[in-house]
Amino acid sequence: MRRGAGISRRRPCGTFGVLAAALAAAVVGCSGTSTTPAGPIGTATSSGVAPSASAQATGAPFTLPVAHSTVWLCRPGMAKNPCDGGLDATVVRADGTEQREPFTPAKDPKVDCFYVYPTLSSARTVNAPLASSPEAIATTRSQAARFASACRLFVPVYRQITLAGLFSGKITPQARQLAADDLTSAWHDYLDHDNNGRGVVLIGHSQGAFALDALMRQEVDRSASERRQLVSALLMGGNVLVPPGKDVGGDFTQIPACRTPTQHGCVVAYSMFDAQPPNPSLFGRGDSPANGTLGNPAKGLQVLCTNPAALAGGRAALHPYLPAQKSSTAASGKPAATPLAGTGFVAPLDLVHAECRNSGGASWLQVDSDGKTGPLRQKFVAALGPVWGLHVYDINGAEGDLVALVKQQAAAWSEPASR
Repeated sequence: MRRGAGISRRRPCGTFGVLAAALAAAVVGCSGTSTTPAGPIGTATSSGVAPSASAQATGAPFTLPVAHSTVWLCRPGMAKNPCDGGLDATVVRADGTEQREPFTPAKDPKVDCFYVYPTLSSARTVNAPLASSPEAIATTRSQAARFASACRLFVPVYRQITLAGLFSGKITPQARQLAADDLTSAWHDYLDHDNNGRGVVLIGHSQGAFALDALMRQEVDRSASERRQLVSALLMGGNVLVPPGKDVGGDFTQIPACRTPTQHGCVVAYSMFDAQPPNPSLFGRGDSPANGTLGNPAKGLQVLCTNPAALAGGRAALHPYLPAQKSSTAASGKPAATPLAGTGFVAPLDLVHAECRNSGGASWLQVDSDGKTGPLRQKFVAALGPVWGLHVYDINGAEGDLVALVKQQAAAWSEPASR
């Protein structure tokens, strides 16, 4: 995989449990660098591919290379779009009262959202098929469908490394490149045929966040034209790296952390934990030797943390939108809240608060749950163990804040030519 500009980093393939090593190898590779240039849209260097002879002769515009027809999981205008419908929420107040919150798609949004889903495929092959699946639909609906209240939603299918592939020990460079090439091709397809100069928000979680981080390093961070279209990038659970105390540098040289709700061309990144990440840990550490398997072995860098509920810093209440089928039972296994009929999400108020912390070589979003009061009596639990933290909640645990942020960024967005 190509590397973007910035600090050069070796990527040793050490071991940190089979799953950790495989997860990292699946999305970021292990070693080597490349200096393939990436330039602005409409220039030969944006993909390393020169324009056709006819384009050179006529001066006609040419497009970015698309490897194959994109399989869209969701996109505007799709017949029977699986991202539509059933997105109403049950808001649960601290006094136990419930209220239906209708979901309203944006009528004419100013910006688009381009979402890449996390590891989810149950296929028995190393790479997932290039086809929609029930798992991809369910996860996309859970994590991304509600962003349609702020933007047009585009979700490409990609041949990601599967769950079986993670455990197989048979992940090859070709398998990793297949997933990366699908994402690059879909991104180019979107830019060529759908963007039309609109602003775009990149959204990814886990393998999806690592994949978008790589695409941004390789292309977006190095292309002035693509950066001008970037409203923001929301990369949760993807270990975006910056120098200690800095908002830019490391992974990206031109794309800083978002610190105000109306800032554009910036990144929101964090990993949720309910306690300081252990050493080693899969997320939240830029200096752990084990993090080499995750593509972040560079000493002297730290993982970026931006609190989506308080971009400038400090502690604030998060606004979760939890899938209804997963919210009807508390962490203890006892009944909690019963969602109102026909609602796909539960939105509990005053359940969790969060703030970014930096201690002991780790940087993370500390999430404190109120498991004693409130109708849900539900804690966010690190069910996968301390090295994963609250990874499964990275998006849903703050989905209300993330969607609200995109709405604010979209409201302040203007076409690049007028900015």
